[in-house]
Amino acid sequence: MDRNDLLPIGELARRTGLAVSAIRFYEDKRLIQAFRTMGNQRRFLRSDIRRLSFILIAQQLGLGLAEIEVELSKLPQGRTPTVNDWQKISRSMRKSIDAKIQLLTRTRSKLDECIGCGCLSLERCRLYNKDDRAGAGGTGPRFVLE
Repeated sequence: MDRNDLLPIGELARRTGLAVSAIRFYEDKRLIQAFRTMGNQRRFLRSDIRRLSFILIAQQLGLGLAEIEVELSKLPQGRTPTVNDWQKISRSMRKSIDAKIQLLTRTRSKLDECIGCGCLSLERCRLYNKDDRAGAGGTGPRFVLE
């Protein structure tokens, strides 16, 4: 491994926008792995910038640390992941991401209309959900989560 491929924790923090404490947290959770110098200083692979970026994006998508850990465990430890490595994760997550996109799109279009909760509190709900037919279909926001 080339020493130029290793970054001190402060540089990794600068490049990712994360606090050093957050990087240590992700290291403790084994989502990234530090190498130690002779002086016991942490050094990270340059590719950990991408791992940490993936973690930030996955969290914004609503994935929990356990789910992120499952996906990152598919990447090789101790070497820079290849395009094929990242494509495995992409294929694994695609269906879940597409479902979230559909839910967000449906929510965006229905939120100012009747979402099918049966409250009939908006004038439009009386049109979209006449006689509370959504309530007969089950609980919750039927028009968004169906």
